[in-house]
Amino acid sequence: MAFNTFALLFVLSLLAFASSSGTAIAESGPPILDVSSLNRSSFPKGFIFGTASASYQYEGAANTGGRGPSIWDTFCHKHPEKIKDGNNGDVAVDAYHRYKEDIKIMKHLNLDAYRFSISWSRILPKGKLSGGVNQEGIRYYHNLIDHVLAKGLKPFVTIFHWDLPQALEDEYGGFLSPRIVNDFRDYSELCFKEFGDKVKHWITLNEPHSYSKNGYSSGKYAPGRCSDWLNRNCTGGDSGTEPYLVSHYQLLAHAAAVKVYKTKYQASQKGVIGITIITDWFVPSSDKKEDEQAALRALDFMFGWYMTPLTSGEYPETMKSLLKSRLPKFTEEESRLLKGSFDFLGLNYYSSHYASDAPSISTRPYYETDSLVNVTNERDGMLIGPMVC
Repeated sequence: MAFNTFALLFVLSLLAFASSSGTAIAESGPPILDVSSLNRSSFPKGFIFGTASASYQYEGAANTGGRGPSIWDTFCHKHPEKIKDGNNGDVAVDAYHRYKEDIKIMKHLNLDAYRFSISWSRILPKGKLSGGVNQEGIRYYHNLIDHVLAKGLKPFVTIFHWDLPQALEDEYGGFLSPRIVNDFRDYSELCFKEFGDKVKHWITLNEPHSYSKNGYSSGKYAPGRCSDWLNRNCTGGDSGTEPYLVSHYQLLAHAAAVKVYKTKYQASQKGVIGITIITDWFVPSSDKKEDEQAALRALDFMFGWYMTPLTSGEYPETMKSLLKSRLPKFTEEESRLLKGSFDFLGLNYYSSHYASDAPSISTRPYYETDSLVNVTNERDGMLIGPMVC
Protein backbone atom coordinates (compact mmCIF):
# COMPACT_ATOMS: atom_id res chain seq x y z
CA MET A 1 0.00 0.00 0.00
CA ALA A 2 2.46 2.64 -1.16
CA PHE A 3 0.26 5.69 -0.58
CA ASN A 4 3.20 8.09 -0.94
CA THR A 5 4.03 6.64 -4.36
CA PHE A 6 0.48 6.90 -5.61
CA ALA A 7 -0.54 10.21 -4.07
CA LEU A 8 -3.95 11.04 -5.50
CA LEU A 9 -4.73 14.14 -7.48
CA PHE A 10 -5.53 17.46 -5.97
CA VAL A 11 -5.96 20.81 -7.63
CA LEU A 12 -4.05 23.36 -5.60
CA SER A 13 -6.05 26.53 -6.08
CA LEU A 14 -4.72 29.28 -3.86
CA LEU A 15 -7.05 32.20 -4.44
CA ALA A 16 -6.53 35.02 -1.96
CA PHE A 17 -6.05 38.72 -1.65
CA ALA A 18 -2.61 39.78 -0.43
CA SER A 19 -2.36 42.50 2.16
CA SER A 20 0.62 44.82 2.43
CA SER A 21 2.08 42.52 5.08
CA GLY A 22 2.03 39.58 2.68
CA THR A 23 -0.64 37.68 4.61
CA ALA A 24 -3.42 36.38 2.40
CA ILE A 25 -6.78 37.79 3.44
CA ALA A 26 -10.18 36.44 2.47
CA GLU A 27 -12.87 38.90 1.42
CA SER A 28 -14.51 38.21 4.78
CA GLY A 29 -13.63 36.19 7.82
CA PRO A 30 -10.34 35.54 9.61
CA PRO A 31 -6.89 35.75 7.95
CA ILE A 32 -5.77 32.77 5.89
CA LEU A 33 -2.28 31.33 6.18
CA ASP A 34 0.36 33.03 4.04
CA VAL A 35 1.13 30.64 1.18
CA SER A 36 3.36 32.87 -0.91
CA SER A 37 6.35 30.54 -0.43
CA LEU A 38 4.42 27.38 -1.33
CA ASN A 39 5.70 25.57 -4.42
CA ARG A 40 6.50 22.10 -5.74
CA SER A 41 9.54 21.70 -3.50
CA SER A 42 7.20 22.01 -0.51
CA PHE A 43 5.74 18.61 -1.38
CA PRO A 44 7.26 15.10 -1.23
CA LYS A 45 9.11 13.71 -4.24
CA GLY A 46 6.63 11.97 -6.52
CA PHE A 47 3.63 14.03 -5.40
CA ILE A 48 1.26 14.37 -8.33
CA PHE A 49 -0.49 17.64 -9.18
CA GLY A 50 -3.47 17.34 -11.44
CA THR A 51 -6.99 18.36 -12.24
CA ALA A 52 -10.13 16.26 -12.33
CA SER A 53 -13.46 16.04 -14.11
CA ALA A 54 -16.58 13.89 -14.25
CA SER A 55 -18.01 12.75 -17.57
CA TYR A 56 -21.55 14.12 -17.23
CA GLN A 57 -20.30 17.48 -15.94
CA TYR A 58 -17.73 17.89 -18.71
CA GLU A 59 -18.25 15.89 -21.89
CA GLY A 60 -21.52 17.15 -23.28
CA ALA A 61 -22.34 15.42 -26.58
CA ALA A 62 -25.13 13.69 -24.70
CA ASN A 63 -26.84 12.51 -27.89
CA THR A 64 -23.71 12.18 -30.01
CA GLY A 65 -21.61 9.20 -31.00
CA GLY A 66 -23.98 6.44 -29.93
CA ARG A 67 -24.09 7.36 -26.23
CA GLY A 68 -27.09 6.07 -24.30
CA PRO A 69 -28.87 8.14 -21.62
CA SER A 70 -27.76 8.04 -18.00
CA ILE A 71 -29.79 8.69 -14.86
CA TRP A 72 -28.36 12.23 -14.82
CA ASP A 73 -29.82 12.96 -18.26
CA THR A 74 -33.21 11.83 -17.00
CA PHE A 75 -32.90 13.68 -13.69
CA CYS A 76 -31.86 17.00 -15.22
CA HIS A 77 -34.53 16.95 -17.91
CA LYS A 78 -37.39 15.74 -15.71
CA HIS A 79 -36.47 17.77 -12.63
CA PRO A 80 -34.74 21.00 -13.75
CA GLU A 81 -35.98 22.60 -10.52
CA LYS A 82 -33.50 20.41 -8.62
CA ILE A 83 -30.56 21.88 -10.54
CA LYS A 84 -29.45 25.27 -9.23
CA ASP A 85 -29.60 27.01 -12.62
CA GLY A 86 -32.02 24.56 -14.23
CA ASN A 87 -29.30 23.43 -16.61
CA ASN A 88 -28.23 19.99 -17.84
CA GLY A 89 -25.21 18.16 -19.27
CA ASP A 90 -26.32 18.04 -22.88
CA VAL A 91 -23.44 20.37 -23.84
CA ALA A 92 -21.68 21.13 -20.52
CA VAL A 93 -18.17 22.40 -21.38
CA ASP A 94 -18.18 20.29 -24.54
CA ALA A 95 -15.05 18.34 -23.60
CA TYR A 96 -16.11 15.63 -26.05
CA HIS A 97 -15.15 17.99 -28.87
CA ARG A 98 -12.69 20.26 -27.04
CA TYR A 99 -10.56 17.85 -25.01
CA LYS A 100 -7.41 18.81 -26.93
CA GLU A 101 -7.84 22.44 -25.88
CA ASP A 102 -8.45 21.34 -22.29
CA ILE A 103 -5.32 19.21 -22.17
CA LYS A 104 -3.28 22.01 -23.73
CA ILE A 105 -4.36 24.22 -20.82
CA MET A 106 -3.41 21.49 -18.33
CA LYS A 107 0.02 21.28 -19.91
CA HIS A 108 0.37 25.06 -19.75
CA LEU A 109 -0.47 24.91 -16.03
CA ASN A 110 2.42 22.45 -15.58
CA LEU A 111 0.15 19.72 -14.22
CA ASP A 112 1.27 16.10 -13.99
CA ALA A 113 -2.00 14.26 -14.45
CA TYR A 114 -5.61 14.38 -15.55
CA ARG A 115 -8.26 12.46 -13.69
CA PHE A 116 -11.44 11.91 -15.70
CA SER A 117 -14.31 9.47 -15.61
CA ILE A 118 -15.63 7.21 -18.33
CA SER A 119 -19.30 7.54 -19.21
CA TRP A 120 -20.66 4.02 -18.75
CA SER A 121 -23.48 4.63 -21.23
CA ARG A 122 -21.10 6.04 -23.84
CA ILE A 123 -19.37 2.69 -24.25
CA LEU A 124 -22.27 0.46 -23.18
CA PRO A 125 -25.45 2.32 -24.16
CA LYS A 126 -27.65 -0.40 -22.65
CA GLY A 127 -25.40 -0.74 -19.61
CA LYS A 128 -24.35 -4.33 -20.25
CA LEU A 129 -22.25 -6.29 -22.69
CA SER A 130 -25.26 -8.12 -24.10
CA GLY A 131 -26.67 -4.76 -25.22
CA GLY A 132 -23.66 -4.12 -27.43
CA VAL A 133 -20.42 -2.15 -27.22
CA ASN A 134 -20.39 1.31 -28.77
CA GLN A 135 -17.14 1.43 -30.73
CA GLU A 136 -17.43 5.17 -31.33
CA GLY A 137 -17.39 5.72 -27.57
CA ILE A 138 -14.40 3.39 -27.23
CA ARG A 139 -12.56 5.42 -29.89
CA TYR A 140 -13.28 8.67 -28.06
CA TYR A 141 -11.62 7.43 -24.87
CA HIS A 142 -8.67 5.97 -26.78
CA ASN A 143 -8.17 9.37 -28.44
CA LEU A 144 -8.50 11.18 -25.12
CA ILE A 145 -6.04 8.89 -23.32
CA ASP A 146 -3.59 9.02 -26.21
CA HIS A 147 -3.66 12.82 -26.17
CA VAL A 148 -3.17 12.96 -22.38
CA LEU A 149 -0.11 10.71 -22.71
CA ALA A 150 1.23 12.59 -25.74
CA LYS A 151 1.30 15.77 -23.65
CA GLY A 152 3.27 14.04 -20.92
CA LEU A 153 0.42 13.73 -18.41
CA LYS A 154 -0.72 10.60 -16.58
CA PRO A 155 -4.35 9.51 -16.98
CA PHE A 156 -6.17 8.63 -13.75
CA VAL A 157 -9.45 7.01 -14.80
CA THR A 158 -12.59 6.80 -12.69
CA ILE A 159 -14.87 3.99 -13.81
CA PHE A 160 -18.05 5.24 -12.14
CA HIS A 161 -18.80 8.85 -11.24
CA TRP A 162 -22.57 8.55 -10.62
CA ASP A 163 -23.87 8.50 -14.23
CA LEU A 164 -25.48 5.06 -14.23
CA PRO A 165 -26.96 3.99 -17.59
CA GLN A 166 -30.70 4.69 -17.51
CA ALA A 167 -31.28 1.25 -19.05
CA LEU A 168 -30.06 -0.46 -15.87
CA GLU A 169 -32.11 1.86 -13.67
CA ASP A 170 -35.20 0.97 -15.71
CA GLU A 171 -34.46 -2.75 -15.83
CA TYR A 172 -33.81 -3.50 -12.16
CA GLY A 173 -33.32 -0.31 -10.15
CA GLY A 174 -29.58 0.07 -10.69
CA PHE A 175 -27.59 0.00 -7.46
CA LEU A 176 -30.68 -1.04 -5.49
CA SER A 177 -30.25 -4.52 -6.94
CA PRO A 178 -27.50 -7.13 -6.50
CA ARG A 179 -27.63 -7.58 -10.29
CA ILE A 180 -25.58 -4.41 -10.63
CA VAL A 181 -22.48 -6.15 -9.25
CA ASN A 182 -21.97 -8.39 -12.27
CA ASP A 183 -22.84 -5.66 -14.77
CA PHE A 184 -20.37 -3.29 -13.14
CA ARG A 185 -17.72 -6.02 -13.14
CA ASP A 186 -18.26 -6.62 -16.87
CA TYR A 187 -18.17 -2.89 -17.64
CA SER A 188 -14.97 -2.50 -15.61
CA GLU A 189 -13.36 -5.43 -17.39
CA LEU A 190 -14.19 -3.89 -20.75
CA CYS A 191 -12.34 -0.76 -19.60
CA PHE A 192 -9.32 -2.80 -18.47
CA LYS A 193 -9.23 -4.71 -21.77
CA GLU A 194 -9.54 -1.62 -23.92
CA PHE A 195 -7.49 0.95 -22.04
CA GLY A 196 -5.39 -0.91 -19.47
CA ASP A 197 -2.23 -0.97 -21.57
CA LYS A 198 -2.20 2.85 -21.33
CA VAL A 199 -3.99 3.58 -18.05
CA LYS A 200 -1.97 2.74 -14.94
CA HIS A 201 -4.21 4.30 -12.29
CA TRP A 202 -7.80 3.09 -11.96
CA ILE A 203 -10.44 4.40 -9.54
CA THR A 204 -13.50 2.16 -9.32
CA LEU A 205 -15.97 4.56 -7.68
CA ASN A 206 -16.01 8.24 -6.87
CA GLU A 207 -17.61 9.15 -3.54
CA PRO A 208 -20.05 6.29 -3.01
CA HIS A 209 -21.29 8.23 0.03
CA SER A 210 -22.39 11.20 -2.10
CA TYR A 211 -24.17 8.90 -4.52
CA SER A 212 -26.01 7.05 -1.75
CA LYS A 213 -26.87 9.99 0.47
CA ASN A 214 -27.88 12.50 -2.18
CA GLY A 215 -29.43 10.06 -4.62
CA TYR A 216 -31.36 7.91 -2.14
CA SER A 217 -31.74 9.82 1.14
CA SER A 218 -32.18 13.52 0.35
CA GLY A 219 -33.18 13.12 -3.30
CA LYS A 220 -30.89 15.98 -4.39
CA TYR A 221 -28.93 13.93 -6.95
CA ALA A 222 -29.97 11.44 -9.59
CA PRO A 223 -31.99 9.26 -9.43
CA GLY A 224 -33.71 11.59 -6.94
CA ARG A 225 -35.14 9.07 -4.48
CA CYS A 226 -36.21 9.74 -0.89
CA SER A 227 -39.04 9.01 1.56
CA ASP A 228 -42.42 10.58 0.79
CA TRP A 229 -42.67 12.16 4.24
CA LEU A 230 -39.75 14.48 3.41
CA ASN A 231 -41.99 16.22 0.84
CA ARG A 232 -39.18 16.81 -1.63
CA ASN A 233 -40.89 15.72 -4.84
CA CYS A 234 -38.81 12.55 -5.02
CA THR A 235 -39.23 9.70 -7.47
CA GLY A 236 -40.11 7.19 -4.74
CA GLY A 237 -37.81 5.60 -2.22
CA ASP A 238 -37.08 5.01 1.45
CA SER A 239 -34.46 7.25 3.06
CA GLY A 240 -34.03 4.82 5.94
CA THR A 241 -33.10 1.74 3.92
CA GLU A 242 -32.11 2.55 0.34
CA PRO A 243 -28.90 4.50 1.07
CA TYR A 244 -27.54 1.44 2.90
CA LEU A 245 -28.53 -0.96 0.12
CA VAL A 246 -26.97 1.25 -2.54
CA SER A 247 -23.71 1.60 -0.62
CA HIS A 248 -23.66 -2.15 0.00
CA TYR A 249 -23.88 -2.95 -3.69
CA GLN A 250 -21.40 -0.20 -4.57
CA LEU A 251 -18.88 -1.81 -2.22
CA LEU A 252 -19.52 -5.26 -3.68
CA ALA A 253 -19.26 -3.88 -7.22
CA HIS A 254 -15.94 -2.26 -6.31
CA ALA A 255 -14.64 -5.53 -4.87
CA ALA A 256 -15.73 -7.47 -7.97
CA ALA A 257 -13.94 -5.04 -10.29
CA VAL A 258 -10.77 -5.13 -8.19
CA LYS A 259 -10.78 -8.92 -8.20
CA VAL A 260 -11.00 -9.01 -12.01
CA TYR A 261 -8.21 -6.48 -12.38
CA LYS A 262 -5.89 -8.17 -9.92
CA THR A 263 -6.43 -11.70 -11.20
CA LYS A 264 -6.50 -11.05 -14.96
CA TYR A 265 -4.84 -7.74 -15.82
CA GLN A 266 -2.59 -6.25 -13.16
CA ALA A 267 0.42 -8.51 -13.71
CA SER A 268 0.61 -7.74 -17.44
CA GLN A 269 -0.63 -4.13 -17.42
CA LYS A 270 1.35 -3.16 -14.31
CA GLY A 271 -1.19 -0.65 -13.04
CA VAL A 272 -2.82 0.03 -9.69
CA ILE A 273 -6.46 0.22 -8.64
CA GLY A 274 -8.21 2.03 -5.82
CA ILE A 275 -11.33 3.88 -4.76
CA THR A 276 -12.08 7.50 -3.90
CA ILE A 277 -14.20 8.16 -0.83
CA ILE A 278 -15.21 11.40 0.85
CA THR A 279 -15.35 12.54 4.43
CA ASP A 280 -15.85 15.66 6.45
CA TRP A 281 -14.09 16.03 9.79
CA PHE A 282 -16.22 16.34 12.92
CA VAL A 283 -15.26 18.41 15.95
CA PRO A 284 -17.15 17.83 19.23
CA SER A 285 -19.27 20.92 19.92
CA SER A 286 -18.31 20.74 23.60
CA ASP A 287 -16.00 18.79 25.89
CA LYS A 288 -18.89 16.60 27.04
CA LYS A 289 -18.29 12.89 26.54
CA GLU A 290 -21.60 12.60 24.68
CA ASP A 291 -20.50 15.14 22.08
CA GLU A 292 -17.09 13.49 21.69
CA GLN A 293 -18.84 10.18 21.02
CA ALA A 294 -21.22 11.92 18.63
CA ALA A 295 -18.28 13.23 16.57
CA LEU A 296 -16.93 9.68 16.27
CA ARG A 297 -20.36 8.36 15.26
CA ALA A 298 -20.65 11.00 12.58
CA LEU A 299 -17.25 9.92 11.25
CA ASP A 300 -18.35 6.27 11.25
CA PHE A 301 -21.51 7.10 9.29
CA MET A 302 -19.49 8.91 6.59
CA PHE A 303 -15.91 7.63 6.49
CA GLY A 304 -16.18 4.34 8.38
CA TRP A 305 -19.20 3.30 6.33
CA TYR A 306 -16.73 2.54 3.49
CA MET A 307 -13.28 2.46 5.04
CA THR A 308 -14.13 -0.17 7.66
CA PRO A 309 -15.43 -2.70 5.09
CA LEU A 310 -12.43 -1.98 2.86
CA THR A 311 -10.03 -2.75 5.70
CA SER A 312 -11.88 -5.24 7.91
CA GLY A 313 -14.66 -6.61 5.71
CA GLU A 314 -17.37 -5.41 8.11
CA TYR A 315 -19.40 -2.29 8.80
CA PRO A 316 -18.58 -0.15 11.87
CA GLU A 317 -20.02 -1.44 15.12
CA THR A 318 -21.82 1.85 15.70
CA MET A 319 -23.74 1.42 12.46
CA LYS A 320 -24.59 -2.18 13.25
CA SER A 321 -25.84 -1.20 16.70
CA LEU A 322 -28.02 1.71 15.60
CA LEU A 323 -29.35 0.36 12.30
CA LYS A 324 -29.81 -3.32 13.15
CA SER A 325 -31.70 -5.08 10.33
CA ARG A 326 -31.67 -1.97 8.10
CA LEU A 327 -27.94 -2.46 7.53
CA PRO A 328 -27.15 -5.24 5.01
CA LYS A 329 -24.70 -7.98 5.95
CA PHE A 330 -21.67 -9.29 4.06
CA THR A 331 -21.20 -13.00 3.52
CA GLU A 332 -17.85 -14.48 4.51
CA GLU A 333 -16.77 -14.52 0.86
CA GLU A 334 -17.87 -10.90 0.30
CA SER A 335 -16.02 -9.84 3.42
CA ARG A 336 -12.87 -11.59 2.21
CA LEU A 337 -13.05 -9.89 -1.20
CA LEU A 338 -13.54 -6.44 0.33
CA LYS A 339 -10.68 -6.62 2.81
CA GLY A 340 -7.67 -4.82 1.38
CA SER A 341 -9.31 -4.31 -2.03
CA PHE A 342 -7.25 -1.25 -2.98
CA ASP A 343 -3.69 -0.38 -3.93
CA PHE A 344 -4.23 3.29 -3.09
CA LEU A 345 -6.96 5.35 -1.48
CA GLY A 346 -8.42 8.58 -2.78
CA LEU A 347 -9.86 10.88 -0.13
CA ASN A 348 -11.93 13.93 -1.03
CA TYR A 349 -12.18 16.46 1.77
CA TYR A 350 -14.10 19.73 1.73
CA SER A 351 -14.91 20.91 5.25
CA SER A 352 -15.30 20.24 8.96
CA HIS A 353 -18.36 20.54 11.17
CA TYR A 354 -19.30 20.68 14.82
CA ALA A 355 -21.05 17.55 16.08
CA SER A 356 -23.28 17.23 19.12
CA ASP A 357 -25.21 14.33 20.60
CA ALA A 358 -28.86 14.24 19.48
CA PRO A 359 -30.54 11.15 20.94
CA SER A 360 -34.04 12.29 19.93
CA ILE A 361 -33.23 13.91 16.61
CA SER A 362 -35.81 11.94 14.59
CA THR A 363 -38.61 9.45 15.13
CA ARG A 364 -38.46 8.13 11.54
CA PRO A 365 -35.69 6.10 9.89
CA TYR A 366 -33.62 8.54 7.85
CA TYR A 367 -29.93 8.25 6.96
CA GLU A 368 -29.21 11.88 7.81
CA THR A 369 -30.42 11.46 11.41
CA ASP A 370 -29.66 7.76 11.96
CA SER A 371 -26.30 8.56 13.59
CA LEU A 372 -28.09 10.56 16.32
CA VAL A 373 -25.80 13.51 15.69
CA ASN A 374 -26.64 17.15 15.13
CA VAL A 375 -24.13 18.66 12.68
CA THR A 376 -23.58 22.39 12.19
CA ASN A 377 -20.86 24.60 10.71
CA GLU A 378 -20.97 27.20 13.48
CA ARG A 379 -20.80 27.45 17.26
CA ASP A 380 -21.84 30.44 19.37
CA GLY A 381 -22.47 32.34 16.17
CA MET A 382 -18.96 31.74 14.80
CA LEU A 383 -18.29 29.74 11.64
CA ILE A 384 -15.85 26.85 12.01
CA GLY A 385 -13.69 28.50 9.33
CA PRO A 386 -13.75 31.03 6.49
CA MET A 387 -16.65 30.59 4.06
CA VAL A 388 -15.09 30.02 0.64
CA CYS A 389 -17.95 28.97 -1.62
